[in-house]
Amino acid sequence: MHSSFTRLQNVFGFFTTVAFVLGAFIAATDLGAPRTPSGIIKTDNVQVVKGRPHYYSSKKEEYAIIRFSLEADLSSLFTWNTKQLFVYVTADWTGPDNANNSAVIWDSIITNPSADHLQNLGPVAMKKLKRSAEGKSIAPERGLLKLKNQKPKYQITHPSGKIAETPDVTLRLHYNVQPWVGLLTWNMDKPFGVWKAMSGGVSDYFTLPALKTKDSKAKDAKEKAGAKSKTKSKKP
Repeated sequence: MHSSFTRLQNVFGFFTTVAFVLGAFIAATDLGAPRTPSGIIKTDNVQVVKGRPHYYSSKKEEYAIIRFSLEADLSSLFTWNTKQLFVYVTADWTGPDNANNSAVIWDSIITNPSADHLQNLGPVAMKKLKRSAEGKSIAPERGLLKLKNQKPKYQITHPSGKIAETPDVTLRLHYNVQPWVGLLTWNMDKPFGVWKAMSGGVSDYFTLPALKTKDSKAKDAKEKAGAKSKTKSKKP
């Protein structure tokens, strides 16, 4: 004769087994949903300045500010099991010691419409989020991104404190799918079943410019003033 505690333990064990099997089945359904992410990214403006990149920086150092444009279609990553999508852009380059360097310059979280309530947003911000889904940076499909001359969220620095004139830098688009049930998945270099690798999503190589000095800044100011005077003289 089993005690009440033993019966309760058996029921709980059976419940957890059923929940685990059901969760595994739900997670496996993602493998049958095609993923065809694509993106086009390019630089708009690149600057290298010297100063304190963060308010908590203890010393001045060189840091890069990269503005970029991005058009991406990540709508295929949203399925009924997608909770939210973490999208980020990195600047990648190889150092003189053949070390691979990667720095995040921008990121964003795109939630599934059913997960909007989980964001720590006030009513005003929530209204803005819903408006943004009607056409601009976040389309109703919650995966179409269109950014022009986007200002980076983070500046690029280096432990050496010097980053000017770094060659062969590229911008790369990344994503991380966070499901309701299952494992986190990142963008892949090779296709896996119906999951395709990112099409595009990498910019052309570019070189970070030299650090601007006082002389170069004065020269740029003179050139801008001269260009303005020429346009004024051409007017009737």
